[in-house]
Amino acid sequence: MTTLPLVRPRARARTERRERVLLAPITVTPSKPLTPSHLKGLLWTDVMYRATRELADATFRSSQTTYHPTEQTLGFWEFLDRTHGDREYAECSEEEIGELYVAFRAEGTRAPAEALRPYADAVEHGWVHPASRRVLGLWSGHYAGLGLHDPGLLAHQPPGLGLDETIAWLSALGLCVDLRAVGGPVYLDTTRFGLPLRQLVTAGGRPNYLACALRELMPLTADFDEVVLLYDRELDPDYQQLAHVLALLGPRVRRAPIGRVPIDGRVRSARHGGWEENHAGALLASARAGYAEPVVRLGMRLYFIAALGPGQAQSFDPALVRQCLKRAERLLAAAADTDPSDDLAERLARHRKDHVYVDPYRLTSSLLGRRGPVPGHDLLSAVFL
Repeated sequence: MTTLPLVRPRARARTERRERVLLAPITVTPSKPLTPSHLKGLLWTDVMYRATRELADATFRSSQTTYHPTEQTLGFWEFLDRTHGDREYAECSEEEIGELYVAFRAEGTRAPAEALRPYADAVEHGWVHPASRRVLGLWSGHYAGLGLHDPGLLAHQPPGLGLDETIAWLSALGLCVDLRAVGGPVYLDTTRFGLPLRQLVTAGGRPNYLACALRELMPLTADFDEVVLLYDRELDPDYQQLAHVLALLGPRVRRAPIGRVPIDGRVRSARHGGWEENHAGALLASARAGYAEPVVRLGMRLYFIAALGPGQAQSFDPALVRQCLKRAERLLAAAADTDPSDDLAERLARHRKDHVYVDPYRLTSSLLGRRGPVPGHDLLSAVFL
């Protein structure tokens, strides 16, 4: 019998304490280069985390391990082994592996459940396909170049619940339709909140992204006052469902959808390629050719957060990236002449509303104001560099 965690209302502390915030961004499947849309989400989350931790006890949870069991990832690995055998990936570029991913998606067929089962079992014991391990290693270099907090790209970080435990917990909460006994799928049932049934597990036993998110976040949320879900705006229906489930376990749950970045006026999935000269490696190489590392880090945040904003109306614009790099250079030069301030927390707190986390767009946009004070180097160093 599965023992379900008992969720009790948290007693309010008698003394003042910092609130506890969990930031849980969507992960990127390690199968292709990081596109402008990916970079926007990563930079957005990084600024939110680094600013919020100045005001609260912030935890950044993003586990690649948790989401490897999805059919999208396991299917790609099975495709690679089936079509390319023992190919060595250690020297492959992101683009080369990305082209293989495009070929996998173009194939249009799904591997049978029995073909994916050995991969799923290996993932539970820490195994990662060499192609994805290579991509994650390259991403680690981009994270370092951009000054991004690395939540453990290459670490084995299994979720706190097994899939069966998660289904049992959902059933105890009255949120599950489990048809496995008759050979059917498993559904999340949030119809009492006016939401439709959502499949979590196929009849063949494969969990989707939402099922994996529940495995990871359900056992964590009771330890936090606020949980912030950062995700692609197109996944809003799933994240509404996730937010309702997590809210039942105690914390305030905030959804922070982030729009993608169109290329030449079109929002395209990375599964179709089209990243060419616009991926993270190429953008970093181009920026580093003319600017020092601190300028590149600040300039990329000015562009992907302040210039693009939370929506997806503006196409990627290399000329505007260059303008943001020049602005970053001027900001850093001006900040070097300012004295450190003792009101960093106060300045960051201005960019919150009714939530604990700091809004990255409000904060980053404030750096571009012509009438405001010159940002001190303490602020830039703590949050943007």
